[in-house]
Amino acid sequence: QVQVVESGGGVVQTGGSLNLSCAASGNLDELISMDWHRQAPGNQRELVASIISDGTINSKGTKYYAAPVKGRSTISANDAKTILNLQMGSLKPEDTAVYYCLYTFERAGGRMDHIWGQGTQVTVST
Repeated sequence: QVQVVESGGGVVQTGGSLNLSCAASGNLDELISMDWHRQAPGNQRELVASIISDGTINSKGTKYYAAPVKGRSTISANDAKTILNLQMGSLKPEDTAVYYCLYTFERAGGRMDHIWGQGTQVTVST
């Protein structure tokens, strides 16, 4: 049974930095992507960054960054894909949100199976 748990959130000043971590457990054989999303109060949940796997368990994958964080963030994972990190710098008040880890699996018949973490709060003060 796959579970993911986020950590590393907190309160930081504008211009600061932090590192978010996601710990995954369970059977990861059918994993196809790992993502960070965020949701601020009153807003839709939005994609922050992704790693798309190529089917090899120790692949580094292909990385994607959404425009608001591109150039000041780095998404990374260990070879076993049990740890997913998001390093963010030059933080802005607009980055304030709950950040969620998402692991996506392709099951039999092409069915997508999405496993979400509980979220970790990031607050950037002015």
